[in-house]
Amino acid sequence: MKAADRAHVFHSWSAQGLIDPLAVAGAEGAYFWDYDGNRYLDFSSALVYTNVGYQHPAVVAAIQEQAGKLATFAPAFAIEARSEAARLIAERTPGDLDKIFFTNGGAEAVENAIRMARLHTGRTKVLSTYRSYHGGTSTAINLTGDPRRWPSDNGSAGVVRFWAPFLYRSPFHAGTEAEECARALQHLEDTLAFEGPSTIAAIILETIPGTAGIMTPPPGYLAGVRALCDRYGIVFVLDEVMAGFGRTGKWFAADHYDITPDLMTFAKGVNSGYVPLGGVAINAEIAATFETRPFPGGLTYSGHPLACAAAVATIKVMEDEKVVENAAHIGEHVLGPGLRELAGRHPSVGEVRGLGAFWAVELVRDRETREPLVPYNAAGADNAPMAAFGAAAKKNGLWPFINMNRTHAVPACNVTEAEAKEGLAALDAALSVADEYTV
Repeated sequence: MKAADRAHVFHSWSAQGLIDPLAVAGAEGAYFWDYDGNRYLDFSSALVYTNVGYQHPAVVAAIQEQAGKLATFAPAFAIEARSEAARLIAERTPGDLDKIFFTNGGAEAVENAIRMARLHTGRTKVLSTYRSYHGGTSTAINLTGDPRRWPSDNGSAGVVRFWAPFLYRSPFHAGTEAEECARALQHLEDTLAFEGPSTIAAIILETIPGTAGIMTPPPGYLAGVRALCDRYGIVFVLDEVMAGFGRTGKWFAADHYDITPDLMTFAKGVNSGYVPLGGVAINAEIAATFETRPFPGGLTYSGHPLACAAAVATIKVMEDEKVVENAAHIGEHVLGPGLRELAGRHPSVGEVRGLGAFWAVELVRDRETREPLVPYNAAGADNAPMAAFGAAAKKNGLWPFINMNRTHAVPACNVTEAEAKEGLAALDAALSVADEYTV
């Protein structure tokens, strides 16, 4: 199997000759294991999408049942699984986001959301933040702020970036959350003024940025962005691909801030990634734009029956087993306190932040100066401290989610208290290795 992988599989985001993918033999719940019998508690939830864990029997059964009934059908038709998935999603999205356009994943959701915003407004420019990730397709990658954009940065027409609030590494020299919020909003308003508000179609934000560092926005920030969008007729797009469907302890991260965007993108946790599915939730005003005017977009597998059946089953599992409530409980009573306790003992931990089953641990060389444990976008020898930390975590049976100088604690949303504490113990041991690189 590994020989076939090496010979024929071209892996994403990788130098093909420098990787050695782990051969996975199986997975269940919050764990997976290899062919040598090594078992790992997955603190990455694959790519932060197995919100109900691996191989949940109800979701697997729903896929099997749908395959026996209607395995596939074109998107132009009304079919039960598609209609029911759309209904269940619309019931949970905030406000009047009641129309659902299905895609195959998050990047395509962003592509189509931006297309909708541009067509609805007749404008071109889109504002996004530097600390962000919106996907790997053409528009989505150019909206992205992190370095994965650089090799494909063809200067997509009309993409303008700005700084979002992040108090720990404030670009605004703020000392409090209130200052950070006010200065970030002023910076955004200044950017709008100099770019020309009448030229801007949309502002897109990850409600809580995921890969970029799980920076929860300060109170009032998202409401302030909403107000700016309303003032200038700009479409407000929230990217909930990673933060949605229970990850933060609510159905959507926007629910923490009582905010309704005009468009909301989703994927990942909508069906725990069992079959690829994403989409755009659309408000009434934008949906009306395309009531008699065709929307010029579509996908062969939009609303695929197997994917939609998996979404229906996943949402029902989350309801019946109180998975959203469990994520909130685990965040408040286990992960949050446990990570803060580790921060008190490990000099390599600069900050801990997050909600629900969505946490980041910022690793530093020096707590006083906040120098990151490794440089921005480090590779090779420069990344040795994080590589050593990751190896130690795996040696202790924990599969970590690592990006730059951070490790994220993002287990399945139905993780148990015992499993979460097991992960914290493994992190404790691995952080002792990171501590060796501090000053």
